[in-house]
Amino acid sequence: MTTDLEARIARHNSGREKTTKPYRPFELIFTERCGNWAEGRKREKYWKSGVGKQQLRKLKNN
Repeated sequence: MTTDLEARIARHNSGREKTTKPYRPFELIFTERCGNWAEGRKREKYWKSGVGKQQLRKLKNN
């Protein structure tokens, strides 16, 4: 979750995020706007779940 998408991607691709550093470079394949923090957190948890990851793989392969 972020309010500055470009900066967030740059942080991941520059290796400044310990948890994602070994998996770079990253390519943005999907974005979604949410009305508030709670809604955004709920959606983030979905996209990081097994079902959400499957859907992201489908989007990436199309």
